[in-house]
Amino acid sequence: MFMRSFHSKDRVGKSIKPSKRSFREDQKLKLQQKLDSPPVGSTLTSPIITLVVGREPRIFAAHEDVLSLSPFFTAALKGQFYESVAKRVALPDEDPQIFSCILEYLYKGDYYPRLLFNKRRASFELEDAQDLQNLGGRGSIESTVEIPGAGGVLLKDTVIYCAAERYGLDELKRLALRKQGLQSGITVDVILRSARFAYDNTPDSDSKLRAHYLALIIRSRKTFKRSGTMQMEMEIGGSKLFFDLFVAMCNHVDDIVDIGNNRSPKTI
Repeated sequence: MFMRSFHSKDRVGKSIKPSKRSFREDQKLKLQQKLDSPPVGSTLTSPIITLVVGREPRIFAAHEDVLSLSPFFTAALKGQFYESVAKRVALPDEDPQIFSCILEYLYKGDYYPRLLFNKRRASFELEDAQDLQNLGGRGSIESTVEIPGAGGVLLKDTVIYCAAERYGLDELKRLALRKQGLQSGITVDVILRSARFAYDNTPDSDSKLRAHYLALIIRSRKTFKRSGTMQMEMEIGGSKLFFDLFVAMCNHVDDIVDIGNNRSPKTI
């Protein structure tokens, strides 16, 4: 699952300006075209489906063809959660504010704050992001969300990534991960709580979001080493996060040793 080293593209919260060479121009253009062109495969004339979301239900409505862009909803419209006469789907375990983002993505190809390409800087940034320190559009706008039972706020893009995993929306997962990489100023407790949430809500085969958090902790190891929150979380345990972090740290040390040995053979 883990590479021997983490590349700079595995970013979350690092407050540095992205390299202009990180993506080719055609890749930038293709991604922007996806964001400008909603992934709607119909003329919005299909039946309207009512969705009852959350423990304290909120009502949403969406076109059947739009919902069917998700394999989850394709199955749900034929399964036990669908009331065919009322055209209603019940999602009691979903959070309404996250589901609102899912619907926004299905209709528009993105969710607020949108991912925008800044031609002048030749880099992506978040819509309405505060750029007080001139860090290339990074900011903490809409960065966290309150999820009942999570013990505190979580990174919004992590929660959306996990929802996209459930709904089979791989493009949304990639979008959420990229947008999270543009956030900065996130506190240690929010990062660790969000990492736990990610581990609890993604399969062991996930090689993106989990590695994203491991790379962040390794890069910011001096901060985490001094953190009482990190110490408390590790003492509590109960998550595969910390074993994966141990493996990743070992791989990181091995990489450093290999580089040193290539220059002047030696061992540890």
